[in-house]
Amino acid sequence: MSTMTYAVPTTPMHVGGIVKNQFESAADLLGLSEAMRQRLRIPFREIGVQVPVLMDDGRTEVFVGYRVQHNGARGPTKGGIRYHPDVDLEDVRGLAALMTWKTALLDLPFGGGKGGVGVDPRKLSHNELERLTRKYVERIALVLGPYRDIPAPDMGTSAQTMAWILDAYSDKYGYAPACVTGKPLALGGSLGREEATGRGVMLVMREAARDFGLPWQGARAVIQGFGNVGSWLAHFLHKEGVRVIAITDVDGGVQNEGGLDVPALREHVRRARTVAGFAGGQAITNQELWRIPCDF
Repeated sequence: MSTMTYAVPTTPMHVGGIVKNQFESAADLLGLSEAMRQRLRIPFREIGVQVPVLMDDGRTEVFVGYRVQHNGARGPTKGGIRYHPDVDLEDVRGLAALMTWKTALLDLPFGGGKGGVGVDPRKLSHNELERLTRKYVERIALVLGPYRDIPAPDMGTSAQTMAWILDAYSDKYGYAPACVTGKPLALGGSLGREEATGRGVMLVMREAARDFGLPWQGARAVIQGFGNVGSWLAHFLHKEGVRVIAITDVDGGVQNEGGLDVPALREHVRRARTVAGFAGGQAITNQELWRIPCDF
């Protein structure tokens, strides 16, 4: 297979715009009527809420949170909650629609939902994050529930966040462990949930390599992001014999043509909370990552 390189887009499209384009292309191929397109374009319910948080220094900061339930025809809506400074309603709409398509594609009895708060979780203390989560859930709890809408972890959230969601929801409606997924095992979480998405990406890559005759063992992979998904993806690719030659996160990254020492990098990130500064390769930026020749 010839080596591929990609130019860095100068005007990246938001998730919402990408999803709209994909939907219109698919609708054209399927010959959907305009009435059906309208039903599938427009979310069933959208909520925007004010999330005031008492900060550790006594100030009150106000954040904006969202929950979008795209389509519940197949069952309760299902989808993650992300904490990121760029979260806005348009992107949450797009992500909720993607959940509708994903659950339908695998014939799961769920619809699509998504939520988030416009906040940088790295700038909040543990106690501030807990207060943010509990206030956010208090504001959207009316539309949540095991048979209505079930949140899950996403970018910037974790099993701890889901534990707070479970507790906040249960405070209002009684103990309901099925109201959220991605919880700690001690609170009824599922074995393998933490690594599931990263493992899933690896499996899709491996199947694509087999179907399209791409290299696998010894192939070169580049990963943007080293949170829950990216770190587990790197772990599983490393075990499969794929060379992970570059990884970045929001603070920068590292490249090693011979293959990064993924276990050592995971340990570095556990201590430093960033890929940047890892001694096992050459420092790179997020922009440089996209120009690195690779197979995946």
